[in-house]
Amino acid sequence: MMTEVTIRRATRDDAAEVAAMVREIAAHEDQATQVHVTDERWRALLGRPEVIVLLAERGSRAIGYVSAVRQLHLWTGGDVLNLDDLYVRPGHRDAGVGRQLMAALAALAASGWLLIRWGMEVDNVEAQRFYHRLGATLRPKILAAWPPSAYAEVATGR
Repeated sequence: MMTEVTIRRATRDDAAEVAAMVREIAAHEDQATQVHVTDERWRALLGRPEVIVLLAERGSRAIGYVSAVRQLHLWTGGDVLNLDDLYVRPGHRDAGVGRQLMAALAALAASGWLLIRWGMEVDNVEAQRFYHRLGATLRPKILAAWPPSAYAEVATGR
């Protein structure tokens, strides 16, 4: 019989576990080379109040997480939660853990009536179905990224 899943906010002491799962999701998405955050940097990030990482645990083992950053939304003058990742380790998927993590994030957002927003890959139909079942509104949008190497010349007027 499987033990119950508990959800709790990650602390600085969880930095190595969070970093490991971030590397796992990045590898799963073929983005491993994009992860540059060390365990020590995660210790610092987990101490920041606007950084939210909720861990799902079964027994004493982390089996997934959801991460978000609380930030000002200039159109409303209030805050929003920008969800970064929702990840459940293989062997624990399709058992409601992702839903539990999203429910816990929603509970955090509810006290401030915060909008939760996020993006996903267009071809990730499985994720789209999951989020739609939660009641999320899905709308197409193009996300842009402007890395320093690309904007350096514009910034210096060259």
